[in-house]
Amino acid sequence: MTVLMPFHTPFYTPLAAGAALGHFAAEDLDVTVMPAARYGTSAVEAMQSGRIEVALSGIMRSLVLADEGGPRIVHFAEVCSRNGFFLLSREPRPGFTWADMRGRTVIGFAEAPTPWQCMLTVLRNNGVDPGSVRIDRARPGPEAVAAFRAGEGDFLEQTQPVVEQLLESGAAHLIASMGEATGPVPFTSYMATPEFMRREPDVIARFTRAVYRTQRWLAAATPAEAAAAVAAQFPEVPAPTRERIAARYLGQSTWARDPICRRAGYEYLQDMLVYGGLIKRRFPYEDLIDTTAASAAVADART
Repeated sequence: MTVLMPFHTPFYTPLAAGAALGHFAAEDLDVTVMPAARYGTSAVEAMQSGRIEVALSGIMRSLVLADEGGPRIVHFAEVCSRNGFFLLSREPRPGFTWADMRGRTVIGFAEAPTPWQCMLTVLRNNGVDPGSVRIDRARPGPEAVAAFRAGEGDFLEQTQPVVEQLLESGAAHLIASMGEATGPVPFTSYMATPEFMRREPDVIARFTRAVYRTQRWLAAATPAEAAAAVAAQFPEVPAPTRERIAARYLGQSTWARDPICRRAGYEYLQDMLVYGGLIKRRFPYEDLIDTTAASAAVADART
């Protein structure tokens, strides 16, 4: 079973750790982890074509697809319960407030819209008109970072390991954790088609039990242990950097403690996407979320 992750980033440590620690294998699942770019197509496209069965993705993808009149893709296990992005500036800003962004330019993350949608919500929640902030999402990650290093823009929004690399080199300063600013939200989860879930409920159940086992392991792990578990998946990231990344994510409860995707978080995400204009209408929780396997995994672990 090949499970796609949207991007190659330690933000998705729960998937990489589950494979590396043998938690999927313990459920008789042979899981290969692969970024969508290396696979050659998006998770939604690969799933619709039947080339893959399960993918790590944002509920946003299913909401946009449904809003466009496309087929349903259902999310059955939450993985990341907070935004994994960070806001950086070129110089220290110890007294930073969100009002400081008025009239400024943020070089944003072009590859996915959810970080941008979260930014709009954070600005609005802090009394800042998002229209007063220029958010440049025209450049992919490497070009965005290069532009920031060259002096363009006032702020940069990125995820790991880019954030830690810029901080280590002194090229940027941490201004805000978007995970803390946004608050709890079902940012990333495992998804499958309704057809696969009906056809292979045992596979979904075993997969979700492995997910929950990994979540419990991460909740008790030190940053060093979490960093070591994913060393093979991220060999290009030095161990001390991986450890700092894990410390940030563990410290702000980025990774879900159980696989249940709850209604409140789903509705909060919908609020953001409707407000930001990414989707035009709302969809019932039951249409895109199935907690059957997640609830059973949690209940089984308690007995």
